Amino acid sequence: MNKTLLITASILGITGIILGAFGAHGLKELVSVEAQQTFETGVRYQIYHAFFLLLIGSLSSVQQKFKKIIFYLTITGVILFSGSIYGLATNALTAFDFKIIGFITPVGGLLLILSWIFLFVNFLKMKN
Repeated sequence: MNKTLLITASILGITGIILGAFGAHGLKELVSVEAQQTFETGVRYQIYHAFFLLLIGSLSSVQQKFKKIIFYLTITGVILFSGSIYGLATNALTAFDFKIIGFITPVGGLLLILSWIFLFVNFLKMKN
């Protein structure tokens, strides 16, 4: 599980940097400043959770069962939260109306919050 967490964190980091550069440079002439800031929010949370997964994959104090739960919550959360934000921010550039699926953004956010809660619960259950 540690290797999976670390590889996934690396992929999230790589794609986060690429998307951040695209948002800062490629979208500049295509979407509004507000849409660029929205896109940047998606990138920021993706990068935060890349570091989060790096931490989880590196800590021996997190139980394997919690690592697995945190992994799936975080990946699904990033896809729903950041992914929907990317779609909403670039909505004017596509034929698909991402506003239709805008409700998944808070669902993704909730999953990210739950991943941190599971980490907290893991620490509460630790023996001294």
